Amino acid sequence: MTSTVLLILIIAVVGVLALGGAIVGLIRGGRKPKPVPAPRSSTDVISPPRTPTAPAPGAEPEASPASEAAPAPLVDETPVLERPEGTASRLVRLRQRLAGSQGGLGRGLLALLSKDRLDEDTWEGIEDVLLGADIGVTPTTELVERLRTRMRVEGSQAEARAVLGEELLALVGPDTDRALRVSGADGKPGVVLVVGVNGAGKTTTVGKLARIMVAEDRTVLLGAAATFRAAAVEQLATWGERVGVDVVRGPEGADPASVAFEAVRTGTEVGVDTVIVDTAGRLQNKAGLMDELGKVKRVIEKQAPVTEVLLVLDATTGQNGMIQARVFSEVVDVTGIVLTKLDGSAKGGIVVAVQRELGVPVKLVGLGEGPDDLAPFSPQAFVDALLG
Repeated sequence: MTSTVLLILIIAVVGVLALGGAIVGLIRGGRKPKPVPAPRSSTDVISPPRTPTAPAPGAEPEASPASEAAPAPLVDETPVLERPEGTASRLVRLRQRLAGSQGGLGRGLLALLSKDRLDEDTWEGIEDVLLGADIGVTPTTELVERLRTRMRVEGSQAEARAVLGEELLALVGPDTDRALRVSGADGKPGVVLVVGVNGAGKTTTVGKLARIMVAEDRTVLLGAAATFRAAAVEQLATWGERVGVDVVRGPEGADPASVAFEAVRTGTEVGVDTVIVDTAGRLQNKAGLMDELGKVKRVIEKQAPVTEVLLVLDATTGQNGMIQARVFSEVVDVTGIVLTKLDGSAKGGIVVAVQRELGVPVKLVGLGEGPDDLAPFSPQAFVDALLG
């Protein structure tokens, strides 16, 4: 009896449990499944932020991306402009350079004039020294006659140096106007035309002259009309870049007159103080080339008057330089002379000879290879250097 009751109770419990499971299954089956959220497609966050971890003992700290890809420092590519030397210090160097190269002429003359007796042989020796220095026949004759007179009237040996210095200075021309005409009128720029044969230092002189203008706070424009020499155009461009001066140029082989015309037109438009035009080196015995130089000047003057024509002469060429000077002056009306290489083997007498030949003053002298080795010509400094 007891066993039967226990069996009935077990069967009843199992039945109740089975019925409850079926009810729960029916309830779950009737609910809709909860949708699964779709993955985010946004790229705002490429990867989750990393949690920093402390480095292991003895290990080097991990470099941050900023330190791995540090930006390179910015480099200022603006060229540094040079500040050319002023005129005063150039004149000091003029005296020093000339004293080292031209002192022989003065010393030779003083040695002869200081003799106890000035006989005919002595005066002939003085003439030979002067002629050997390329002074020229006529200036030599005049100087010797004046020295004869003064030494006879005034002359003791102690006065020889003073007399010679005064007469040489008079021969060079202390009162000659040597100012550069670099200013225009009526709103036009001054126009400087630079001429000469190849090898005299013409393009270099243009570049150095631009430096003098910049040192005096003048605005300058360069015209590269030596169009048949690409090297000359590039050389002029380099000179301009060093002091912030623009250069007007044309294609290689272009008409020089058209480049010169464009340079002056541009200079007038932008309002610069001075336009300096470099021309092709020309052989003075080539009529066609000289005619073309005359054309350059005429074309320029359709825009503005040419205020200065500088003839560049190599001081070491002596009498050959005199031939060049005569022909150039006939074509373009030279107004000033630039003597280059006067610090070398040049004979100082060419200063006197070229002025006498052309009636045109030496205005600038070249004294070396440095960018500021071009100086205004000073007669007193020149004579002082001759006498040592």
